Amino acid sequence: MNTKLKHQSVADDPIERHFYEIIQLIGEDPEREGLIETPKRIAKMYREIFSGLHENPEEILQKTFPAEGTKDIVIVQDIPFYSVCEHHFVPFFGKVHIGYIPNERIVGLSKFARLVDVFARRPQVQERITNEIVNTIQKVVNPLGVICVVEAEHMCMTMRGIKKPGSLTRTIAKSGVFDSDELPNYYEERFFKMLNKEI
Repeated sequence: MNTKLKHQSVADDPIERHFYEIIQLIGEDPEREGLIETPKRIAKMYREIFSGLHENPEEILQKTFPAEGTKDIVIVQDIPFYSVCEHHFVPFFGKVHIGYIPNERIVGLSKFARLVDVFARRPQVQERITNEIVNTIQKVVNPLGVICVVEAEHMCMTMRGIKKPGSLTRTIAKSGVFDSDELPNYYEERFFKMLNKEI
């Protein structure tokens, strides 16, 4: 197989160079019209969808405000996200629901969406991204408790392997008052009632 690169720009970029070779290894011609710019596009896309590797999620939550008597659960729900499964490097995507009970400080609501983006823009597994969101909010903001639910469809189950399109995976992580051993947990129940608009 001829792996000599015809385009200097491809040779200069390691992601482009390796993807050029991958195209050859699967039996395609990286020099044909439909594929000639593909290594460059892939390199650009990877830098975008994996940009969270170069961001500090804790910095997003540094700006806080006085809670001013807020004592109930604050919920930001239906935050859309796209990530890449680290096992097969295909997408998984869905929604994130975050609830927290402020202690002395609150966070601008848009910061939760940014936090989700930072963790999603990395090679990921759903269980880890769920825990990372909770652990970071708890560490930086120090609320009375945090709860996070992630619902996602995984393309590694849809387009390959078992091939079950439409199946959803739900994960949950909790801290503080949401993670109490007391059953039933009042705060967790209230979160899900609010999430389902029962309150």
